[in-house]
Amino acid sequence: MGAAFFYHLTERPLEATLPVLLEKSMQAGWRVAVRGVDPGRLEWLDQRLWLGPEEAFLPHGMAGGPHDALQPVLLTTGAAGNNPACLMSVDGAEVTPEEVQALERVCILFDGHDPEAVQAARVQWKALTGAGCSAQYWSEETGRWEKKAEA
Repeated sequence: MGAAFFYHLTERPLEATLPVLLEKSMQAGWRVAVRGVDPGRLEWLDQRLWLGPEEAFLPHGMAGGPHDALQPVLLTTGAAGNNPACLMSVDGAEVTPEEVQALERVCILFDGHDPEAVQAARVQWKALTGAGCSAQYWSEETGRWEKKAEA
C-alpha cells in the first residue's frame, strides 16, 4: 500500500521541483506518470524537461505516442499508460484513493501562491485520508523540504 505525499511549492516553481522528484523516483527504479489537467501545460512541462542539463537528462514522453508503455516518465491528462509505480499530480489533477493504495507513491504538487490550488490540495488531503490512505504534507517555506503533517 502506497502513500500520498503533498508538496506545497512556495520557494521553487513546478518546473524546478518536478525534475528533482522525477530523478529521485527514477533512482528508486520507478516508472512515473505525471498527470495534469491541461494538455498545453503538459507540453510546456515537456519542453522544460528537455531543456535540463545534459547530465541530468530525464527520459520521458507525452501520452499518445507509439511507445507510451515503454516511457520511464509519461506526461498525461488521463490514465497512465506506462504501468507506473509513482503518480505525480500537477495543477490539481485528480487522484483516487485506489491509485494511492495501488502505487508505491503518489505525489501531489501544488502552487502555494495560488489560493485555489491550496484549497484543492486541502480537499484532496481530506478525501484521501478520509478513505484511509496514508499521507504526508511537505513544505519548503524554510528553504528546504520539511514534513509538517502525517496521517
